[in-house]
Amino acid sequence: MTTPQPAPASPLAPAWLPAPGDADALVPGLWAAGVDRDDAGRLTVQGLGAPDLAAEFGTPLLVLDEDDFRARARAFRSGFDAAFADLCGGADVYYAGKSLLTLSTARWAAEEGLRVDTASGGELAVALRAGVDPAHIGLHGNNKSDAELTAALEAGVGRIIVDSIDELEHLAALAAEQGRRAPVMLRLTPGVHAHTHDFIATAHEDQKFGLSLAPATTDRDGNVAGRSPASVAVAAALAAESVDLLGVHCHIGSQIFEADGFGLAAERVLEFLAQVKAEHGVELAELDLGGGHGIAYTAVDAPRPPAEIAAALADDVQKALERLQLACPRISIEPGRAISGPAGLTLYTVGVTKTVDADTPDGGTAARRYVAVDGGMSDNPRPVLYDADYTAVSAARTSDAQAVLTRVVGKHCESGDVLVRDVYLPEDLGRGDLLAVPATGAYTHVMASNYNALTRPAVVAVAGGRARVIIRRETQEDLFAREADPRLGR
Repeated sequence: MTTPQPAPASPLAPAWLPAPGDADALVPGLWAAGVDRDDAGRLTVQGLGAPDLAAEFGTPLLVLDEDDFRARARAFRSGFDAAFADLCGGADVYYAGKSLLTLSTARWAAEEGLRVDTASGGELAVALRAGVDPAHIGLHGNNKSDAELTAALEAGVGRIIVDSIDELEHLAALAAEQGRRAPVMLRLTPGVHAHTHDFIATAHEDQKFGLSLAPATTDRDGNVAGRSPASVAVAAALAAESVDLLGVHCHIGSQIFEADGFGLAAERVLEFLAQVKAEHGVELAELDLGGGHGIAYTAVDAPRPPAEIAAALADDVQKALERLQLACPRISIEPGRAISGPAGLTLYTVGVTKTVDADTPDGGTAARRYVAVDGGMSDNPRPVLYDADYTAVSAARTSDAQAVLTRVVGKHCESGDVLVRDVYLPEDLGRGDLLAVPATGAYTHVMASNYNALTRPAVVAVAGGRARVIIRRETQEDLFAREADPRLGR
């Protein structure tokens, strides 16, 4: 392997990105456990070389380390079971399928003892077809259709997470018409502002999700002035003969590292459960504290291990229960990204490269290298949607060339089509080279599109040193499958 030249710091680099001593190094914590470099400098996944994977399956290519996915699932299950064993008899872990749901990932989660959380009728269909026990499936969504609610009731899902008083009344009527009882969890907004991007913070008042714990100031949407929507919903659910009120649910956002938000949310929701007990004489049996646990996308991210997350949350829950004189409800959580995200990486083939002059903060100019790859915002829209940061490394070889500040961009007809905003990469990176972007297992495949009529990438799983396709690459013929063209008789 070659000896790289240290990179000079660029005045264009953000403050959090230091110039690396070795741009080819694999930063611990960013990659699946099975990722390494071999003696030839090639990136490997469980011993399979990135160039070999690219040659066999093409690029862009999402590669999942199945063993890593399973290990992370087990870590959440065992960590939360242990932390809540004495307090609540253990805990249930629901894999948040919205992060990456395929027949394979749903099976992996179920086989590792996790339940599956779905957010639409389509995700519910995937979980059911994968063979997940319906009683271990939850259905989320702020605007579920009659077809989705009916499918959930007919399948016998374990919980339907109700998002509003309107939905509660509608579901109760629908269940009564079908002669069924709907298993309901009420989603609450505890008013905790998570330290994350506004688009993925979900527990503050002014957004579309959940039933507020704050008293209503006006009589609207069925609320009584002075009572909270959450209180109104509990009373309605307990009174509805076709509703089985299991408990309550909250979720404060996504990509969160700080522990205080989770603990505060748990405390506020438990205080609400104490109010329910005082008003109705009922101790609700279940409490779901959501997901949103952050992962490392760059070297500055510092996620906590599941056992540490669980221990801190159990301590907060225990203190609140003792203060409120409540029995512990059955606790559940919903990690998604924290399981699927680090298990994946995306391989791209480099095309055009160029260097431009860019304005520096001090009014001067400095060089910025642009490297264009064969994918882009159609296979990973997160940088465009959330200003998400990623990093990248050369995947087919190492280099002794000097590393330079680089922006990795896609091939779409958009100036904002950026995959990695700032990263130091070897200056000799050129056409035909491979790049690997880590931590792409979550919210890439599931958010992929056909923008500019690009076909969506294949997804390959690696287990036991062998690779197999779990989602085939789309073809251009697939793009025409839904077209209605009278000239072709369809």
